[in-house]
Amino acid sequence: MTDYTPKNPDPWEDHAGWWQEQFTDGADPEYVEQILPLIRDNLLGSGTVVDIGCGEGQVARLAADAGLGVIGIDPAHTQVAEAFRRGGSPRYIQGSAVDLPIATASADMAVACLVFEHIPDVDAALDEVARILRPGGRFLFLLNHPLLQTPDSGWIDDQMIDPPELYWRVGPYLDECDTVEEVEKGVFIRFYHRPLGRYLNSAIRAGLQLELMIEPAPPPGFLGRTPEYSQVEAIPRLLFLSFRRA
Repeated sequence: MTDYTPKNPDPWEDHAGWWQEQFTDGADPEYVEQILPLIRDNLLGSGTVVDIGCGEGQVARLAADAGLGVIGIDPAHTQVAEAFRRGGSPRYIQGSAVDLPIATASADMAVACLVFEHIPDVDAALDEVARILRPGGRFLFLLNHPLLQTPDSGWIDDQMIDPPELYWRVGPYLDECDTVEEVEKGVFIRFYHRPLGRYLNSAIRAGLQLELMIEPAPPPGFLGRTPEYSQVEAIPRLLFLSFRRA
């Protein structure tokens, strides 16, 4: 299927090309060396997977290649159109994480990869995840680590000490907020910072039980980009959570 009418245009429409160029088709070492392997290693052996915020479909295609039936959902028409163009067996639907076009208790697994930090209503989105999962169904939840999304956080290159030190400044972690960051010249992305407990408590309230939490070290490809990154090899950039529907 390649012919459909876009609805409810999303701000990500303007930045889909940037995302596709910078983070897909092997362009990003964190996806290649860490994110995609983590997802692949935790997929079910069979069943139906819903990829929430699927973008151009790289996670959806990974799951389909593992033999699963996959439905990819994204609010941005530009992303869904590119997912169709890149092919493979997943089905793609333009839709919202807070109103998933999926029948209740019909999915064996859901995946959300670096999506929820861009969703304003986290409670509604997690309620929808719980709604579409069958009892015992699993939810793979990947976030930019909340420590790195705090307001006013960022790299500090301290040349006032000897030897100079590069480190990550953590802002007011407990304060929920949304910020618009210029991640590249002319590319503005809205992020919602929430402490980890906010996500966990909302998921538990929705009926999701935490089974696994991984805070992996940055992968070699990321650390190898510049020598100073070796100073932050013990600071996780990713948070991986696996839940089961009660």
